[in-house]
Amino acid sequence: MTDTTTQGTFPRIGRVGLDGLLVSFGDSLSEAGNRAALAFRAAVERATPEGVEETSTSLVSVFLRLDALHTDPEAVARAMQALLNSRDWYAEALPEGRRLWRIPTVYGTDLAPQLSEAAGEAGLSPEAAATEIAGTRVRVQTIGFAPGQPYLGELPAHWNIPRQQALTERVPVGALVLAIRQLVLFSVSTPTGWRHVGQTAFRLFRPEAEAPFVLRPGDEVIFDAVAREQYERLRESGPDGGATFEAIR
Repeated sequence: MTDTTTQGTFPRIGRVGLDGLLVSFGDSLSEAGNRAALAFRAAVERATPEGVEETSTSLVSVFLRLDALHTDPEAVARAMQALLNSRDWYAEALPEGRRLWRIPTVYGTDLAPQLSEAAGEAGLSPEAAATEIAGTRVRVQTIGFAPGQPYLGELPAHWNIPRQQALTERVPVGALVLAIRQLVLFSVSTPTGWRHVGQTAFRLFRPEAEAPFVLRPGDEVIFDAVAREQYERLRESGPDGGATFEAIR
């Protein structure tokens, strides 16, 4: 199946393998494209179209996994095209049920040793960088790379700094890293090319819980600055590490 809209324009629908459709709202991250993807997925979930078994979002796309044995992909694509045509998804409100999280974060120190380097790339002092990041309310744009791991953004334009040319050998669970106007909060300990600017005691992936992924696409986060001593106490307080949330109304 080819794209159901004019080649090179968005939104458009394409096939992914034998059992998938991809509804794309752009070819690079944008506020409008991410908003459209979140809103469209929520609408699909509400509509529960026959033959769609699972949905997920990336930064600016929605993936639909189909029942390949009992569903005509072309029929589902036509239904999705009708839904696309029903409104301007780029102007849609974000879906309901989102939450605002406040996550205590240590900036810099030996816990997050690349704050100064990242700040220099952005043309700021480490103190100004920490203040700006802590004061910016960011949205979970997608979950990916590792279980429950969020990509959050966007930061102001001067944070459009590149990834490192070499990998950091390993950052710990709860590391807050930065590149290309985005933040990533690590759910696992892993190598990364993003600069480690903050550290939290928040455990994102909880396989023992009924909802193992704590953050959801569309949630918003403020990474509140705390002192090293407070972080050490919060680390002993449980998997939330002092994080709290409230419903976004």
